[in-house]
Amino acid sequence: MAAVGWIGAGLMLYAYARVSAGAMAGDGLPYQLINLAGSLALMVNTAYNAAWPSAILNVVWAAIGVVSIVRLKEAIR
Repeated sequence: MAAVGWIGAGLMLYAYARVSAGAMAGDGLPYQLINLAGSLALMVNTAYNAAWPSAILNVVWAAIGVVSIVRLKEAIR
């Protein structure tokens, strides 16, 4: 289960680094999808380890990502 957490952390750090370097838009679909995947992986890992504050944080983080993705998809239509 630790590998899932490390993958999630890596995904979120990758997305943040790309946005910070100007190589990816922070309001774009790729960023939102990578962030969502990372938060879901961290949510699973932290819930498994009963780290409930972090698990709840990642539930909220994922919800924000889902809302952002839905809005982006609606804007494309």
